Amino acid sequence: MTLQSVLNGISGILVTPFDGDDRLAPARLRPVIDRALAAGLHIPVVNGNTGEFYALTVDEAETMCAEVVGMVAGRAPVLAGVGRSVKDACRLAGSAARAGAAGLMVHQPPDPFVAPRGVVEYVRRIADAGDGLPLMLYLRNDAIGIRAIADLCAIPGVIGVKWATPNPLKLAEAIAACDPGIIWVGGLAEVWAPALYAVGARGFTSGLINIWPERSLAIHAALEGGNYAKARSLIADMAAFEEIRAEEMNGTNVTGVKAALAAMGQDCGPTRPPAAWPLTATQQARMQDFLTSRGLLAAELTTG
Repeated sequence: MTLQSVLNGISGILVTPFDGDDRLAPARLRPVIDRALAAGLHIPVVNGNTGEFYALTVDEAETMCAEVVGMVAGRAPVLAGVGRSVKDACRLAGSAARAGAAGLMVHQPPDPFVAPRGVVEYVRRIADAGDGLPLMLYLRNDAIGIRAIADLCAIPGVIGVKWATPNPLKLAEAIAACDPGIIWVGGLAEVWAPALYAVGARGFTSGLINIWPERSLAIHAALEGGNYAKARSLIADMAAFEEIRAEEMNGTNVTGVKAALAAMGQDCGPTRPPAAWPLTATQQARMQDFLTSRGLLAAELTTG
């Protein structure tokens, strides 16, 4: 099974577990990975934003990549996030290749002084450092322009884009401007998947897979079957979870996932600052109601 063969599926962005002393605790992720893969997850992604990539040291990101590849154990291709300074990104690209990742997800540089042509050079260097691994670009800011996006997609080794801006019309324009072989994946999770599917994206990223992979797979199946009404209904049914994650300037995005995991008996520890931790009492009560009403608490999962 190759990365290219499954990229139209779900890219499941895994959390990064910490223990009570704020150290990596990768083993806590094993049941999360096992359940997601059993449900049919196509692509586990390590060191994505739901994995608190920017809160990790480079050493920690390398460790998480190796640990996740080991836990997945060949059941699916693993995509490894790389980024930050160009030297850090190149180091992570090389270590991901050695660890056995199937491809690289290149985070868009958050530097305040980013030139479109500078991003092209940034990605070229990462491609050179990745020992031939295919690259998926993670595009969170389309202000670099269609010309720059086309230049990025023309770099040898780039096979696709995870489109993470709420701008479907710009996505359609980008698709038309690039090689038809480029793979376009919805990068804004389930909520935006129908809109991005409508203009040509296939597959989507998901943080929901950490707690409810079966729902993510059902949404994907509905979209692949062209049943947009069913997909919208399934998405509306998990809207409360995404609403909590979107609060505090999206600062509870990972907080919501980790709080849900803890309530489900699969504690992966807290988030690191600058993310919020813990949920407020009001947010926690809403999360508990959501998990209870959807049968996702630990006792309910155990009894089926």
